[in-house]
Amino acid sequence: MYNDTDDILIIGGGLAGLCNAICLSQAGLNVHVIEQKTYPAHKVCGEYISNETLPFLQSIQINIAKLRPARISRLMLSSPSGSSVNLPLGLGGFGLSRYTLDHFLYMHALQYGVRFSLNERVDSIAFHDDRFTVQLASGRFEKSKIVIAGYGKRSNLDKFLQRPFISKRSPYVGVKYHIRTDFPRDLIALHNFEGGYCGISAIENGQYCLCYLSNRSNLKEAGSIEALEELILKKNPYLKHILENSEFLYDKPLVINEISFESKKPVENHLLMCGDAAGMITPLCGNGMAMAIHSAKLLSGLIIRYYKNPDFGRDHLEHYYQKEWNRLFASRISRGRRIQQLFGRKIISNLSIQSLRLLPPVANMIVKSTHGKPF
Repeated sequence: MYNDTDDILIIGGGLAGLCNAICLSQAGLNVHVIEQKTYPAHKVCGEYISNETLPFLQSIQINIAKLRPARISRLMLSSPSGSSVNLPLGLGGFGLSRYTLDHFLYMHALQYGVRFSLNERVDSIAFHDDRFTVQLASGRFEKSKIVIAGYGKRSNLDKFLQRPFISKRSPYVGVKYHIRTDFPRDLIALHNFEGGYCGISAIENGQYCLCYLSNRSNLKEAGSIEALEELILKKNPYLKHILENSEFLYDKPLVINEISFESKKPVENHLLMCGDAAGMITPLCGNGMAMAIHSAKLLSGLIIRYYKNPDFGRDHLEHYYQKEWNRLFASRISRGRRIQQLFGRKIISNLSIQSLRLLPPVANMIVKSTHGKPF
């Protein structure tokens, strides 16, 4: 069975996919989103969003204030031994769960006529005669002129497309909880432990997101998530206090394996990659969500230009998207990787935090570099 009515097909209904869908549907295009899950759903994510996103969200009639997010203006860093530094966040941001935000964007997209296929997986994609044919796990086929791949960090499609990063084993595992605890609601803290780091920040409804990234060798050595937290995370006194004095709201943690920070291309076989599918910033820099939203603004604007201007063909679309994506994000991702190397190891983390405490201008410059400009 074939469907040939979509101007744009979007694979993945996360932040990048949903923001693209809203922008493109507002421009009068027919948009179809294919998403493996349903809404609302929890995701492994730090759930802090830079205020750089607010002008754009307001421009597409997304009123974040309705969701009552936590307003965050301060940053705390700690080393595995408990040495710490407190810094202003400058531009600042807000805390909001993906459970709430994605569902809100989904409902907004429905109002503009976006079509959704939920609980559906894409198995393969073919490009022929300037058009895509997408095969779904259900056996259905979809055809579209433009396909956006906004499916997140990694997917079976990465294997199908033979993207280079997918063949490399990632050393990281991510773990997330929602908790209730006694912690300042205007503060985001990044607590280091040997082989990783853990972020805590407020979200809506008096809750907090507790999310950490650990080297897989830690988990292998400890044998379980519980043992990992007991034997390694709790060596940091701040994490020990949080883990022992909080109410955990999940029956079990959300866990994701094979988190990769390898370089990716924003265009693969004419597929337009967006959000984490195009490239991931390290969680230590805390702005992957903002980058996903910004990349959607960039891509949707170029696609609208493609449909409105006959002289702006597919080659132009792909060229300008790659060029602008690299201009906006490539150096930011590279800085994130370098900053990550300063943390997660006891001696280097201690030295880094001591240096930041002694050199406030350097500290402020590093914090500023992890945030983009309002867009």
